[in-house]
Amino acid sequence: MTFMRDTRSVSWIRAARKDFEAFPAAAQDDILDALAVAAEGRMSGKAKPFKGVEGGVFEIAARHRGDAFRAIYAVKIDVDVWVIHAFQKKSKSGIKTPLAEVDLIRERLKRLTEALR
Repeated sequence: MTFMRDTRSVSWIRAARKDFEAFPAAAQDDILDALAVAAEGRMSGKAKPFKGVEGGVFEIAARHRGDAFRAIYAVKIDVDVWVIHAFQKKSKSGIKTPLAEVDLIRERLKRLTEALR
């Protein structure tokens, strides 16, 4: 008996892809592995729900040589898994994501949702 996985495509907002490509290769690999899990409809151990926006948005955390790298993706906008933001976390406020990053994520979510209607 053969089982077929229902895997979704992973799509990127262009700016998120450009920022992601500047990450170290090891951080990119960790994030791509977590996105592959998301595309299969599951949640990686490196992902968690992203607070501050409506449901269906998740944050992948990757560490590399003491630095923190993040990718934010949405699963409820379209049939694809959409990567909407990627950044190196340099928070001066502890573990909290800086407000400027949260605002950018909200804006990209809004624009993407409107573009896919």
